[in-house]
Amino acid sequence: MAAKPTIPQGTRDFDALMVRRRKHILQTIEQVFVKYGYMPLETPTMEYLQTLTGKYGDEGDQLLFKVLNSGDYFKKLREYQDQAEGHEELDQTYLPSINGKVNALDSKNSLPFIAEKGLRYDLTVPFARYVVMNRNDITFPFKRFQMQPVWRADRPQKGRYREFWQCDADVIGSKSLINEAELLKMYDEAFSYLNIPVIIRINNRKLLAALATKIHAEDKFIALTVALDKLDKTGESGLLTDLEKAGFNQTQSTLVLEFLSISKSENILPILKQFFAEIPEGLTGVQELEEIFTYTQILGRNNPIQIDVTLARGLTYYTGAIVEVVANAGTFKPSIGGGGRYDNLTGIFGLPDVSGVGISFGLDRIYDVMDELKLFPENLKKKETILLFCHFDEATRLHAIKLCAEARKQNIAAEVYPDITKKIAKQLEYADKNQIQFAVIIGSNEMESGKYVRKDLNSGTQIELSAAELYHQL
Repeated sequence: MAAKPTIPQGTRDFDALMVRRRKHILQTIEQVFVKYGYMPLETPTMEYLQTLTGKYGDEGDQLLFKVLNSGDYFKKLREYQDQAEGHEELDQTYLPSINGKVNALDSKNSLPFIAEKGLRYDLTVPFARYVVMNRNDITFPFKRFQMQPVWRADRPQKGRYREFWQCDADVIGSKSLINEAELLKMYDEAFSYLNIPVIIRINNRKLLAALATKIHAEDKFIALTVALDKLDKTGESGLLTDLEKAGFNQTQSTLVLEFLSISKSENILPILKQFFAEIPEGLTGVQELEEIFTYTQILGRNNPIQIDVTLARGLTYYTGAIVEVVANAGTFKPSIGGGGRYDNLTGIFGLPDVSGVGISFGLDRIYDVMDELKLFPENLKKKETILLFCHFDEATRLHAIKLCAEARKQNIAAEVYPDITKKIAKQLEYADKNQIQFAVIIGSNEMESGKYVRKDLNSGTQIELSAAELYHQL
């Protein structure tokens, strides 16, 4: 019995029109990247799990796709168990087991025997790994862009896929806040070119760290940011529940809500200065926001940039400015971009004190937004082929192949109808369904005379041309 064809949840096939539309988005974003001095980079689909784990928080680690080791990946595991039996220190510190049986293994500790690689979760951590490995060959500050797929074992839903593309731009080796301002401008330009109205939201992780200090919860900083990151989904009641589960008391939760209410104020920065008057880290965060806004005013912008103190960005490596871009039209208004400053991500790989900042465009969500708002250019629906050669028999088909080869030499996208059929209507139907604009029908008379009729299938007009003239004005 034949297997039913299907694909894994959270993945998709893309037909020709979808591919063209996706390329339109990618090319638009790439043009902006190049204009601001960023160079292309690509990294492997797979990374070692030791490279990926511990960079995205516990929740992110759980969403990593693991790749099984090749061969008999249980063999080394069994060999270890045989050696470990009777050695309590090995059982307890490295690979807990019960009587050395495979089905009783601790999944976390046995993982290195089963899977040592995983699919990349984002493009930033592989970039940091690349910088450290090639630090003697690159010039700092180093500006790169990267446009590749990433994978997350998330629950699939609209706008959230298990395989999706990110388009990143990062600059590393510079602490200047001009970088943040230019990255914001790059967002502004790219979405303006794509005709997507957006709101660019910005915050600073130093404000969130200062908030943790203010409420005496420095040890719960990660729990605080994770709870805030879910605020759009859970609302204030859900936030309070998450804070309570994380061990925050009522006084602390009340101060968190007071902090979040600042986003509703018109003059946010002065209020934030007052809120963090006695906390230097908070004041530094406010000063950085002020400086970034000074630069953005010089650069100019088409879309609004708003300070939003509720913005947290759940990834643990962010240390300074953080940004998120939200679509501002239609019914589907997801986050379609995000990023921020990371001061010591390369330190994890042995290169400390190298600051970086970057942004990411979510290709798949941008596509969904543009599809809903009908923003794709109409010409993307057309097949690239503009000329089809039709024929009646083997002799005329061979002649058509010769003429088609000449068209391609002149960089004209052309095809020969592949099958022999006397039904010209069927061949023209193929042209019509593929939106091929011109057709040339070759019979024995055309072969003898060297004169060919080129028909415009859109207007119905036709013109007789010689072989040398056949490709003019195409």
